[in-house]
Amino acid sequence: MFEARKRAIGERRAVSVGLAALLGFHAGAAAATDLAERARPRFLDWSGLYAGVQGSAGASFGNYDIGPTTIGTRRVRTISTGDATGSRDLGGDATTVAAGAFAGWNWQDGAIVYGLEADLAGTNLKRGARSDAPGFGYEAVDPPFALVREKTDLFGAARARLGYAFGNNLIYATFGLTGANGRVLATYPDLSGGPTATAARNVSYLGYTLGAGVQFAVDPHLSLGIDYRYSDLGESARFGLGTLPGADGGPVTTRTGFVSNKMMARLIWHPEALALVPDEEDEPPKDARFSLHGQTTFVNQGVTGFRAPYRGPQSLVPDQAQATTTATLFLGLKLFEGTELYYNPEFSQGFGLSRTLGVAGFVNGEAQKAGAPFPKLRSNRYFVRQTFGLGGETEAVPDGPNSIAGTRDVERITVIAGKFALGDFFDGNAYAHDPRVDFMNWGLWASAAWDFPANLPGFTQGVMVEYNRADFAVRAAYTQVPKEPSSDVLDPRVFERAGAVIEFEERHTLPLLDQPGRLRLGLFSNVGNTANFRQVVALTQSGDFADINTAAAATREPRRKSGAYLNLEQALTADLGLFARASVNDGRNESLSFTDIDGSVSGGLSLKGTAWGRPQDTIGFGAAANRVSPSHRAYFANGGLGLLIGDGRLDRYAPERAVEVYYALNLTKAVTMSFDYQHVENPAYNRDRGPADFIGTRLHTDF
Repeated sequence: MFEARKRAIGERRAVSVGLAALLGFHAGAAAATDLAERARPRFLDWSGLYAGVQGSAGASFGNYDIGPTTIGTRRVRTISTGDATGSRDLGGDATTVAAGAFAGWNWQDGAIVYGLEADLAGTNLKRGARSDAPGFGYEAVDPPFALVREKTDLFGAARARLGYAFGNNLIYATFGLTGANGRVLATYPDLSGGPTATAARNVSYLGYTLGAGVQFAVDPHLSLGIDYRYSDLGESARFGLGTLPGADGGPVTTRTGFVSNKMMARLIWHPEALALVPDEEDEPPKDARFSLHGQTTFVNQGVTGFRAPYRGPQSLVPDQAQATTTATLFLGLKLFEGTELYYNPEFSQGFGLSRTLGVAGFVNGEAQKAGAPFPKLRSNRYFVRQTFGLGGETEAVPDGPNSIAGTRDVERITVIAGKFALGDFFDGNAYAHDPRVDFMNWGLWASAAWDFPANLPGFTQGVMVEYNRADFAVRAAYTQVPKEPSSDVLDPRVFERAGAVIEFEERHTLPLLDQPGRLRLGLFSNVGNTANFRQVVALTQSGDFADINTAAAATREPRRKSGAYLNLEQALTADLGLFARASVNDGRNESLSFTDIDGSVSGGLSLKGTAWGRPQDTIGFGAAANRVSPSHRAYFANGGLGLLIGDGRLDRYAPERAVEVYYALNLTKAVTMSFDYQHVENPAYNRDRGPADFIGTRLHTDF
């Protein structure tokens, strides 16, 4: 397609120049110039020098392989103590900061971009391993006889890039060489009572790196990017690591290996100004057969220190940062008139703070419970949409994600079958529903007490039916539920265990303000394999089970959870909007999918930046309060673990309250940078912890 387009451009330019020469007057030359301008390629020329800075907090993950280790001629076993995710030795919740600089040169042939790049980045990757030596008298030592740690604080790479330019954007793949340093530290206790011995050794690595990235020009001299790379640093040669003291001691030798995954945001400077491609004017929708769109969202978020006198297995950890990235492709095909097929593959990478644990109204709406240190590809949506028009007035359908341009009857029946997120069709709100562009707190962008059925990334399979008219709509869905709480596997027994929801949507215009609004009422009921809070508390307190979580797992059976939500969106002026939600469930049994909330109220305001000359910018302010039922409190007080929270005990219960403020800065038609602040009191309903303050940035792009 591109070659044909390039030939067409060349032919048009040749015709234009020939006419100018033949006619020999200014009008001909002007016509040639006009034709050449209209035929100009609709993509940016990225050629030339570029340089910049890159970094992230919590989006760099390493994995060290330590051992085998020998003491003299005896081999001992090394036990990994967790991924190298950061600055806290041996801590699964620790994070890694990576930051550095880079420079490179691009060449371009049509839309194909290729080049070379070198970079240097500092990190604080750390990981530890423990060693034991069965048969040598060390089995009873805790920790075992040796603690070996390795840390890396410097990475470098030289890479080739190959990419494709479209509009003011660039997507690319990379490959090349990478190197890193390592410092191995060991601590050896003398079991005979002598002093502890230590040893240290510097090692270096050289390996290969593969990656990919996206880049968006926001100014003639500046662009923003998201860059991912996988680095296999290989193995070091065997080296000595001091001497184990004591009668069973001797010289220690070992080796290390290292791989890493890094995702970093980039700010790129172009000394030779880029000729930005003007944004195309929006055209009225036309009938189309295909729809192709995409998005990327990168969230970097940290939490400051806060009061935390004790910590449980699912507690929020102070002083950390994490990052998440998603990239989605929205593909649509019109099979027949009224019949459309959609497919959404999505890459996701990273974790929420504390591995997306510790706050019931979690603070990053992009954080999935299916997080991974490397980009994970899932088929998150695939569904068929059948629309039955009922005649009368029609409306335009815009081209967009999972929307094919055309027209449809206002009065219609729509049937959707396949895999989707229930939030695609239910509990919508113009001001608080999309954590990629507006509020990120789970208690603000959703009716938090609705335990909507979903797998770990938030999707389910089922059927949705909607009847729509100009002033109201009614929609209902019947979907699969997970096999058990926080399971990634959906239960196939849909006639025994499933989720049902029905929503009534009323549309109105306030007479005094002459502004539109919508009111939604939802009723839901799920049957899933869950435990009853009162039962497991009683079994634990009576001594039938030593641990309440064991009691919960042993007593799960099909049980029902029902509830309702109310959702208001109301425009107050052309730029100012108000939203409010209230939701509740019965609070008797475990939640299956969403989060540990039995009742929630939230609300806030959203304001466009017209008053200060930035009409595409948005500032939002919202607040939420969440609670759990008395039996749910007793469950946590006795050491229960929920979907997201569990401090090991709950001595002083209090509702969890959150405030969020964000500013979404529109850089171009396709690129938005947001700055987000959240304040959470009583995280996990625990008055003994917090309050906690969260600071985040978000880069979102779409096409």
